Amino acid sequence: MPATVTEDLLGLHCIFSDGSEIRRPVSVRKPIRNPLLVRTLLEGATDLVHPHGRVDSADSISMYFTAIRQLDTWLAEAGFAGSASALTRALLAQYWMSGVRPSLESAQRAMLSCADDEQRLLPPDVRALVDGRLFNTNKRSEPHQPYTETEWARLIRTCRDEVDSAYRAFRSARDQAAAHDGDLESFRARPTHHWLVLHHGPEPLVREMAQDKWLFRARYGAGLRAVLDPLIPTLDVIIAYRLLFGAYTGVVPDGIEDLGVGDLDWAGDAQILLSYVKGRTAAESLPLSRQATRLLEQWLDHSSVSRRFAPEGLREGLWVRFTPGGTRQGERWLAKSPRQASLAEWIKRRQATDEQGRPLQMTGDDGQPLRLHLHRIRTTHHALRDRSHWRGSRRATLDPNRSPAVEGDHYLTNTTPAQRVEVEDIIAQAQGDLVRRAQPPVVLATGEVAELVRDYPEHVARLGLDNGALAQLLSGERDVFTAACGDQLSGLHGPKGKPCPARPWVCLLCPLALFTPRHLPNLMRLRAFFSRQWEQMTTDEFMPVFGPFAHRLDGILAPGVHFTERALQAAAAEITDADDELPLRPEERTS
Repeated sequence: MPATVTEDLLGLHCIFSDGSEIRRPVSVRKPIRNPLLVRTLLEGATDLVHPHGRVDSADSISMYFTAIRQLDTWLAEAGFAGSASALTRALLAQYWMSGVRPSLESAQRAMLSCADDEQRLLPPDVRALVDGRLFNTNKRSEPHQPYTETEWARLIRTCRDEVDSAYRAFRSARDQAAAHDGDLESFRARPTHHWLVLHHGPEPLVREMAQDKWLFRARYGAGLRAVLDPLIPTLDVIIAYRLLFGAYTGVVPDGIEDLGVGDLDWAGDAQILLSYVKGRTAAESLPLSRQATRLLEQWLDHSSVSRRFAPEGLREGLWVRFTPGGTRQGERWLAKSPRQASLAEWIKRRQATDEQGRPLQMTGDDGQPLRLHLHRIRTTHHALRDRSHWRGSRRATLDPNRSPAVEGDHYLTNTTPAQRVEVEDIIAQAQGDLVRRAQPPVVLATGEVAELVRDYPEHVARLGLDNGALAQLLSGERDVFTAACGDQLSGLHGPKGKPCPARPWVCLLCPLALFTPRHLPNLMRLRAFFSRQWEQMTTDEFMPVFGPFAHRLDGILAPGVHFTERALQAAAAEITDADDELPLRPEERTS
């Protein structure tokens, strides 16, 4: 078993996925107050360790031990000395409501749940509490706001300029090294530097520098970093590549960090299917855009020299890099992401303004250094990407690991000023539609001008109709299928100045529509059409499409409200209940 409970001192013996092993007691300094309960919690913890669970490091085990000690101490001070089966809902609720850290509460619930799954210890009401929501939750952080369009443009331009200039220098140096004949008479010549790095890698030069740095400078005429440039990409260049890749793809930072060459699946010569892992989910895949694909092609070529001399274990890492001075641990070859401090220094080195003091590079709109946050880059990518290319299911527009509400809070509400104007315009149009739907229909029982002017003066004023227009409206010259239209060129449902493209039933909710007795046969044909659609569609399908119009039609054709029952029966006798009676498109037909 990867994890077992130790008997001598209550604790765990764990073997993790990387082969490391620990044997650790729960408590060393203080005695355990309730060994029976602690053992039950430890047995639950064994099911949370890899491969059964996600606990896969000594640090994670330490957090679970802290959770066990705190629960054991609190229960003992509360006078509880029984086993897990004696726990009550009130006791656990009192403990968790006392202000336990969310991570510890979550760990305690998980251990109790796993132990109960194996041994059926907890009463049903206690198990329901354990499986319920946390009493203590982390404060919800404010979603990252996207960069402004000018800040985003400066970030992309700065990164693009850096990687392109570095890549041009790399290709030039590689060509010079390939053309060099290997004659090392002049160590100070740049082609000689390039030839040494291309054929022997950076390690021999580092050892030579370590022996005598003054002799090294005298021999090569430059320091170690200058000799390695530009064949060995610097950390600054790698940061620029990573930022651009995140901006082009929107992949989460931890997914970018752990990428390897094996995660790039070439689908033909011009498309890459990227496989990556989010820190909180399983593996995901993403077809890369042409822009991102070309960037990865460039990086793989740019890093080819350093990758060839990297240790075997790091060679498959996508972001492998060489650090001439080494790290605090003495490592020179790395494949992990740069520290936040390195990103801040990278920003500082790229601040520039023109003669008028306007920002040119990595400066925010406020003139201060741009605050670089990798998750904010992902947010901006989602805010600015072209949504016209979204295809497939409705969930393709959202992160499948988040609820629509969380996704909306983090991405859809974080819009640029131009996008906010468009959204507000859409909202205004929708509100106008709701107002128009709430207005009562304009129905005349006799079709006389005097009745229209007397009963609907606000309608006449809104349309701006003169006597001639009123006469046309009531005489039938402005008729459409189901009503008389006050102005077919008004653009309520299409471009202004063009004939209205709305379907026949849309007129039922249009403020320009006027219904008179001569329209009754077509209104009846429309009601029959709704009935046929109701028979072949589910309620969930029918109501969003036809529901509001069918409700308005029922109000217009209600007996005795606008038209007499005799007029309605006469109109109903004229219809044959067939699709041919209506101007329908092929996809709208019911037979």
